Amino acid sequence: MAISNACTELFPRLAERRTQIAGSLSGGEQQMLAIARGLLSRPRLLIIDELSLGLAPLLLDLLFPVLARLNREGLSILLIEQMASYALAVTQRTYVMETGRVLIDGPSATLANDPRVMEAYLGRRSPRAPHPPASS
Repeated sequence: MAISNACTELFPRLAERRTQIAGSLSGGEQQMLAIARGLLSRPRLLIIDELSLGLAPLLLDLLFPVLARLNREGLSILLIEQMASYALAVTQRTYVMETGRVLIDGPSATLANDPRVMEAYLGRRSPRAPHPPASS
């Protein structure tokens, strides 16, 4: 499948890969393409499972702001993500789950400073908020 024009507005990096077969893209580029393909049907809810899996931090700094932008533009997004600092930086509400149960929930900004979340999922004890990824 060749890359369509719809992808390049959201992910300019894909413009230079326009004629490339989707299966030959890098992992990050494939994630970009998967998100763009998911948006083609104009969903009310986009479900994303482990966006960060296997991707370099530089790519995460490109992808997570796109999710925040889509949400600001009115798209509901359910993000399942283990990279808590990234998820907390781009979401409005967070549910922390363990073994299928919700342990903690609340506004993301509040949970980013919750000592239980900070120590268990962010690897720190200081009360500062997570470093958000670069804006798009």
